[in-house]
Amino acid sequence: MEFLHSLLKFALNMGASDVHLKAGRHATIRVSGELHPVQEVMPSPEQVAEIVQHMLPKHLHARLEREREVDFSYIAESLGRYRVNVYFQRGQPCLAMRYVKEQIPSFAELHLPEQLKKIAATERGIVLVTGATGCGKSSTLASMIDHINQTEKCHIVTLEDPIEYTFTDNLCVIEQREVGLDTLSFDRALSHVMRQDPDVIMIGEMRDSQSFMAALAASDTGHLVFTTLHTTTAYHAIGRILDFFPAQERDQIRRQLAANLYAVICQRLIPAMGGSVMPAVEIMMNTPTVRKLIEENRTDKLFAAIETGTEDGMQTFNQSLFKLVKAKAISEQNALTYATNPDALRMNLKGIFLDESRRILASA
Repeated sequence: MEFLHSLLKFALNMGASDVHLKAGRHATIRVSGELHPVQEVMPSPEQVAEIVQHMLPKHLHARLEREREVDFSYIAESLGRYRVNVYFQRGQPCLAMRYVKEQIPSFAELHLPEQLKKIAATERGIVLVTGATGCGKSSTLASMIDHINQTEKCHIVTLEDPIEYTFTDNLCVIEQREVGLDTLSFDRALSHVMRQDPDVIMIGEMRDSQSFMAALAASDTGHLVFTTLHTTTAYHAIGRILDFFPAQERDQIRRQLAANLYAVICQRLIPAMGGSVMPAVEIMMNTPTVRKLIEENRTDKLFAAIETGTEDGMQTFNQSLFKLVKAKAISEQNALTYATNPDALRMNLKGIFLDESRRILASA
């Protein structure tokens, strides 16, 4: 495994977040969001297959053969921990490896808004951390769980596929359960988690209606539930969840969601002035206004509620990007590239602010 360890060591020294490996091509690493080929000997199909066999846990061999893709954690001595996905293309195995820092990053290290500490301190409800793949959802979620571990006395149960960050008990008792290793499936773990006396439940990813119903049942009985979801904005999370259900069930689900949601956090990683990345964070709190809009299926007005809800700790992506530009953390050009509404942000940066959202809410 000299090739693998040499590659991971190089990636670690370069500060890479991801490593991609497939036969017949130079390995590729992602540094500050950009892909760079590694100029080493291109691995053969046999070498890649050998690496997969070396890394793959025994309990996942049959699953990879059956499903042709699998997730797991890999620890390389002195090189750290990696979240690995093995998949096939053109009949050959490929690997995507993400480096998971051993030290759980703090809110300050991740440059996250202070509002997230307040969200982590709540006692019940569903907290969704959303965004595209690779936007830092896992790190944000880990920092929130660790914040609870440092400040509250709770029993925390996490359900992950695979385990990424590993927590050490401080004030909390934390059990991390990995699908395939500690439980047969998400569904089975979710059906039993309420019997394990949790105060806080972390579900690695909201995947389907069953995982959402389990989260709903837990929050409805006074538990705090954290989970992740793939959406591009905070307010789109509502529609994404409703899509899990048939049309005839959505009205009831929407009312239950309105009653149990606490907050939605959505983030995008923006190239920073210093050469790293900086998170732009959109936050939607379930205020009475937001709750009413969800209940009445007027989700098209949620953006206006977020934009006018700064006193309640809410902010849109444009507002977050505006703050980052003014703090000289990111360039104006990158802010406009990643903005939800570039034209509106361009006006804001020129000192022009329209009151359109208040007018929309007033007419609602």
